[in-house]
Amino acid sequence: MLQVNDIHTYYGESHALQGVSIELKAGETVCLLGRNGAGKSTTLKSIVGWTPARRGQILFNGKDITRLAPYQIARQGIGLVPEDRRVFASLTVKENLEVARYIRPGVQPKWSVERILDEYPMLAELANRDAGNLSGGQQQMLAVARSLMCEPELLLLDEPNEGLAPVIVKQIGALIDALRDTTTILFTDQSVHFALQHAERAYILEKGRVVHSATSQDLKDDVETHQRYLSVA
Repeated sequence: MLQVNDIHTYYGESHALQGVSIELKAGETVCLLGRNGAGKSTTLKSIVGWTPARRGQILFNGKDITRLAPYQIARQGIGLVPEDRRVFASLTVKENLEVARYIRPGVQPKWSVERILDEYPMLAELANRDAGNLSGGQQQMLAVARSLMCEPELLLLDEPNEGLAPVIVKQIGALIDALRDTTTILFTDQSVHFALQHAERAYILEKGRVVHSATSQDLKDDVETHQRYLSVA
């Protein structure tokens, strides 16, 4: 479904991604791991065109999306939940869902406001509350739910658990597990334990490069790789 081939992304003159290559098959849940500044978030932003790659190629369902604008990439069927959530603070929960509604031509809709509120009771209870008055965990659930209103084939989640209470982290994990039946997922996370619990495979980034890839099961017991690339220096 997704092929990221040797992409190089810059912030000004800073060479953030230095030849990143990853791939996802339809139906997979894959995580990106690495220390702060390794390039995890930049990889997601490059896929959706927020920080376009200067070199390399990104293919989605066989189509080259490297040079497309972010809105064009979204209309191909890729959804992003950014690290800072970016909910519309002055709109209610229900309005946040409604404004994000987009049905791609030829796609049978799976998600509606009614289904979202039915499946996520937390949001149903808050349907008429302004998003700016929600807690961080509530905003995160709303951001994920809002992304589903675009009927994504591929969902990108950037640090979905950052700053959240353990009970909310558990709910985010359950949400990822529930979505894997219908949606391909690529996510980043600082918690190795969480990531390997909910992903099938993992890529480890360091200084803008992929330095290791493995199944989650293999990586769980790989103490040497944990210490080399994932432990806090």
